[in-house]
Amino acid sequence: MSTLSSKNVTVLPDTPPVLSLNERDRRWRGLQVIMERRELSAIIVGSFRSRELYESYLIDDFLDSVVLLPQQGEAIVLTIAPGRVSRILESARRGVETWASNIRIGSKGSDVAQALQELGIASQRIGVVGFGPTAPGEVEGIIPLGFWNSLTKSAPEAKFEDFTQDFTDFVLIKSEEEIALLRHAAKISDLACESMVEASRPGVSEAVVYAEIMRTIYANGCGVRYPYLSLQSGPDNISWGAPQWLFRAESPRTLCAGDLVQAEIHTCYGGQEAQVQMSVALDPVDDEIRRCEDVAHESYDAGLAAVKPGATFGEVVAAMAEPISRHGCWSKTPLLHTLTFGSTGFTPVNREQVHGTREEWLEGKMRPGVRRPDLVLKPGMGLELEPNACIGMKRVNVGAGVLVTETGYEELNSVPTRVRHTS
Repeated sequence: MSTLSSKNVTVLPDTPPVLSLNERDRRWRGLQVIMERRELSAIIVGSFRSRELYESYLIDDFLDSVVLLPQQGEAIVLTIAPGRVSRILESARRGVETWASNIRIGSKGSDVAQALQELGIASQRIGVVGFGPTAPGEVEGIIPLGFWNSLTKSAPEAKFEDFTQDFTDFVLIKSEEEIALLRHAAKISDLACESMVEASRPGVSEAVVYAEIMRTIYANGCGVRYPYLSLQSGPDNISWGAPQWLFRAESPRTLCAGDLVQAEIHTCYGGQEAQVQMSVALDPVDDEIRRCEDVAHESYDAGLAAVKPGATFGEVVAAMAEPISRHGCWSKTPLLHTLTFGSTGFTPVNREQVHGTREEWLEGKMRPGVRRPDLVLKPGMGLELEPNACIGMKRVNVGAGVLVTETGYEELNSVPTRVRHTS
């Protein structure tokens, strides 16, 4: 793969893939078929600043909007301000096809109710996307109380029904056009991982490593999805999430020999998230970290071997948990999840190791398990295998995107599937 370099940032020379109006029609019509089956006259889909930005799936854009998709006909987009729409007009001026033409200013619940009345369906059954759970951290959904009160007050005869899982399950199966976007995002994730390896050296600030990862993503025309970039370092740092110095008055840590530098990178292109887990070891690391590394690699390989159409999500989690259990490790974070919200798999094995540690009271509140273990894997589904093997307070996390194919799987990444050692 040839590359171009811009100020030491690797930039792919390829023209990135885009979505066609055929893809829009596939999404709209596919959801309308489900509406017909459920005897719904329309669905209401809003982002409401949520993680997955569900409106984007219907309009190939993000306008801080609510989208009303009727059972027949085109979507109505209700957005918060003219400035959001001006971007669409500029894209159109540049020759970019936009997906929606019926765009209105005003996205309150009463505005949506007015659109229902105009369509003559304000007393009919309407599906709503956004009741919980909708993503990790959104257990009780994303719909603001003010919007809901305004909507139901302004359309008192409508019968609102939950359409969240129907919607998210439809999104899970990716088309060929979507897969092209996902592969592109995965390439950028690999480049970001390479930037992380190059930047991670003793004496370097965590902030510099963070910046180099993000610089590579942005320089290649991609974005990131919440929590954007998790980054932690140290020889025995069990914590996870974005670095504290992003949120409070705390100095970024300086890397040292013997550290693990670990990141969760949320590269996103065209609504497709190519999440990866990257670990860099600043040698020499100790024997327990080496053992965790070996177990994490074995768990990743076991999960990969279990991915195939017809297998269940729970079966893949069990395959990944087996070596972690057998080697006496435990896991703090999930082993597996779908790419876009669907299923997440934790394992409870060997958690007695946290007794007497600072983690005991935290992990004692957890009930590790698998969300939707019976979800059947189908061609076109995206997964991230992200095994993490812990011994006490030491933890190694690797992971990469995998696509379910007709015959098995396709690995989307090559760099983050193994710990990379440097000094």
